Amino acid sequence: MGTKTIIEIETAPGNWSIRAQGAVIGDTSRALLLREDGYEPVLYIPREDLQMVFFDKSDKTTHCPHKGDATYYHLAGKNRRDENVAWSYEAPRDGVSEIAGYLAFHKGAVTIDLVS
Repeated sequence: MGTKTIIEIETAPGNWSIRAQGAVIGDTSRALLLREDGYEPVLYIPREDLQMVFFDKSDKTTHCPHKGDATYYHLAGKNRRDENVAWSYEAPRDGVSEIAGYLAFHKGAVTIDLVS
């Protein structure tokens, strides 16, 4: 019998600036911090607070038994396209429904700074 994975989601206090390829692509005070056993904490940013015009939906998907199916996004800037830099759970499982409509980013794909 396996142990239950613990996932905690909390509001990430402060204002966050999201930059990529030399441009600000988002600014939010509504970020969520997801903590999952065995993983580094992940910041989730509301899509409404990102410049979604820079994102193209990828064909890539993955499945997490605890969160559900993830959809990936490419970041299309002026000079290049970065593949599969972000993911989102369109219809997350019960218990993590707060992250629906939010994007998370692979480490190093964008710069996320706490500005206040």
